[in-house]
Amino acid sequence: MSRSRLRLGVLASGRGSNLQAILQACSTAKIHAGVEVVISDRAQSQALELARRNQIPAIHLDPKSYSSREDYDEAVVRLLHEHGADLIVLAGYMRLITSRLIAPYRNCIINIHPSLLPSFPGLHAHRQALEWGVRISGCTVHFVDETMDGGSIIIQAAVPVLEDDTEETLETRILEQEHRILPQAIQYLAEERLEVSGRRVKLKSPKPMSGAKVVSPLIEIGL
Repeated sequence: MSRSRLRLGVLASGRGSNLQAILQACSTAKIHAGVEVVISDRAQSQALELARRNQIPAIHLDPKSYSSREDYDEAVVRLLHEHGADLIVLAGYMRLITSRLIAPYRNCIINIHPSLLPSFPGLHAHRQALEWGVRISGCTVHFVDETMDGGSIIIQAAVPVLEDDTEETLETRILEQEHRILPQAIQYLAEERLEVSGRRVKLKSPKPMSGAKVVSPLIEIGL
């Protein structure tokens, strides 16, 4: 990706809070990017309404209209191409994507997950963290590959797990960090500062990032 301003295609299923964080970062020039299209598998997704309010093409694709996940993903790819997206952001997207979508956008699809991967992939990450009794949880932005939440890690933020935490309270504090590190990861890509070598993602010419508790590959501890 050699552009100074990335053209983003956002896939979302739910309330759109990470989409809102991206739009805010774009509007304040915190990141050199713009959202070109928002696609959702759910007609009532709040992310679609958020996109419409911001005059961004908002498209619902009903999975029931396609015979397979592969056919669905091919339709998604066609829409992304039509809108010129060169970086795909999964922001609360609740579908497992297939190689039909991954292959044409290899290392150009990122996801935000509410745990410190590789711990607690999949659904109910906050519940898993509480059940295991971990002292620190957090969130991860990673490249997407054919495995579930298994792609190379770009950046992470750590959040302490408190004794009286519930799923809801832990989710709220982790979400605050998601809103910080997802735009930061997009900006790393806009600046072409990431170098992928196997499972390792190196940050070229690292600069400190304020706010997040732990950042990888640049680590800043401030618990």
